[in-house]
Amino acid sequence: MSVVNSILDQIQLPRMVRVRQKFDETMLDDIPGEVVRQLSRTEIASQIRPGMTIAVGVGSRGIHQIDVIVRAALNYLKACGAEPFIVPAMGSHGGATAEGQREVLANYGITEVSMEVPIKSSMEVVPVGVNEDGFTVYIDKNAYEADGIIVINRFKPHPAFRGRYECGLMKMLTIGLGKQQGAQVCHTEGFPKMARNVEMFARCIIKNTNLIAGLGIIENAYDRTMELHGLTSEEILDQEPALLLKAKKNIPTVIPTRLDVLVVDQMGKNFGGDGMDANVTRRFLVPGMEPDPEGPACVVPLSLSAESHGNAMGIGAADTTTRRLFEAMDFEATYPNALTAALAGSVRIPMVLDSDKHAIQAAVRSVWGADPARLRIVRIPNTLHIEQIEVSEALLPELRDRDDIEILSEPYAWDFDASGNLF
Repeated sequence: MSVVNSILDQIQLPRMVRVRQKFDETMLDDIPGEVVRQLSRTEIASQIRPGMTIAVGVGSRGIHQIDVIVRAALNYLKACGAEPFIVPAMGSHGGATAEGQREVLANYGITEVSMEVPIKSSMEVVPVGVNEDGFTVYIDKNAYEADGIIVINRFKPHPAFRGRYECGLMKMLTIGLGKQQGAQVCHTEGFPKMARNVEMFARCIIKNTNLIAGLGIIENAYDRTMELHGLTSEEILDQEPALLLKAKKNIPTVIPTRLDVLVVDQMGKNFGGDGMDANVTRRFLVPGMEPDPEGPACVVPLSLSAESHGNAMGIGAADTTTRRLFEAMDFEATYPNALTAALAGSVRIPMVLDSDKHAIQAAVRSVWGADPARLRIVRIPNTLHIEQIEVSEALLPELRDRDDIEILSEPYAWDFDASGNLF
């Protein structure tokens, strides 16, 4: 037995309890119908003419039923006589290659066959103007050459900066349609200036391109579509800040706080730009973002989603991890994302252990002054789906009488297999 294993095998893990977190369940019943209603607004429909080519920007986020939303938008545009096509609007994701970005879309069921339109995937960009600070602003060449542009994205708080515009339509115009080159320029001054830069770059794009509209999505805490908003370019500027605030109120959270250890079964780009959404983990990667006093002492991701294609952006937020996650990490897929965002720390490698059990035990061993009988541990599937989670037995007294928590089980031991893994 290795010295490391002999140290870790002495560490006892507490029993766990399965609980359900309760959030607002409001959701849309007829997503395709709402897409059509939003795009049929006179302010938008009047800009769509028969025969015009329209680039529809689609990103790399794991948005629930994004294929349904995109297909409904494309069908509406075709019914208007337009000739839509899809452009990946995802900055440097997909390894910053045209084929990689096409594969990312395919993971969400978005292909030329399923959508019945061309997908024009390219990393080629063109300059569209210069913003107030003298930076050249770029967007996808295929989108720029179309007669019109529509972008589809979800409103969500960003894990690395705060501002009037965070994750949403403005950022998709700037970072998504900017591809690797445009995203890199926008990130040049780092995240402390991102709120200003996203707005400046997006305003330049709106002014100098044929942007027709954006279709903005608000999801509830269960990753279901709560609202859809079709906005003209002017309405994006005026209304996105309020829609972002509404989205922030519905962001899912891990209700227990001040944790010793947060275990994340899967991290990945389909769950958030940094693999593990810092708005959920309360572990921020960016220098200058205030540490959350309610955040966990240690974070332990156990695996990397297949949808990430080896991109382990955000692994730098972890304290320990598993060998299988490390071996699934593709540097060629990960480093372009980190270099574009100027965040070397986001891909620092944590302590790598041979099994889930040892990765969790190593995290417990790293918590100063931890009382084995009072260990505060939470295990979540990922940072996008946290309705059902597991909590350590010591958390039960403070959770048992809460209206937003339902206890689903009696305490039980961790279910590791013979190799020390959970799944």
